[in-house]
Amino acid sequence: MNQIGIIPCLDIREGRVVKGVKFENLKDARDPVEAAAAYCRQGADELVFLDIFATVENRKTRLEWVKKVCEVVTIPFAVGGGIGNIEDMKALLDLGVDKVSINTVAVRTPELIERAAKEFGKGRLVVAIDGKKNPAGGGLPRLEVVVRSGNETTGMEIVDWAKRVEDLGAGEILLTSKDADGTKEGYDLEMTKAVAEAVSIPVTASGGAGKLEHLYEAVIIGKASAVLAASIFHFGEISIPEAKRYLKERGIPVKA
Repeated sequence: MNQIGIIPCLDIREGRVVKGVKFENLKDARDPVEAAAAYCRQGADELVFLDIFATVENRKTRLEWVKKVCEVVTIPFAVGGGIGNIEDMKALLDLGVDKVSINTVAVRTPELIERAAKEFGKGRLVVAIDGKKNPAGGGLPRLEVVVRSGNETTGMEIVDWAKRVEDLGAGEILLTSKDADGTKEGYDLEMTKAVAEAVSIPVTASGGAGKLEHLYEAVIIGKASAVLAASIFHFGEISIPEAKRYLKERGIPVKA
């Protein structure tokens, strides 16, 4: 087993870190620059910054917000939200961002994945996939891709999309369950395992972490390469060192 990454996520709205449940009822959590600096000090392996309303509001990523975080971050830094083309990606990478993450635009324009991988290298390209569960027998995929902050269904089966994303050149997948997001009831292990076993690129589990056991389950049962969380870290319920210690004590290799 490769070393497992522990990744805090900064969901940004109006320049502040926010957190909700199932992508709704967002509450203010903290200042993004302060949060980024704190997570770097604590030993986070990577930081993800998502301008969560950029696509819904039909605007670009707010570069001024990203720039402030770039100035303090000392670990790999991925940014998503509002990225629509190669030029948007280049603007972020020029600021010092390590990876760009695309979601809705990848579904709308899959060829952008291939072009970006060739332009910047697959190691700098994350494709974020948001998914939801549908009841059996309804004519829809059991695990369905959703876009535009979870507000729009696509009819696409999530494993099929994950395989295509890999074929097109994505370096990794950030997989979020809309149903589990913010619930603190655990990651969607069915969804995570289905995707992780279908592709050979790393899959980061996102959505639903509420206790240390959930991180362990995402790796052991869900086969995730990294675990991303927000609420438990933002509100001080679990620290990065505590999470690493817990996994290490259970035989899971973590980064120092």
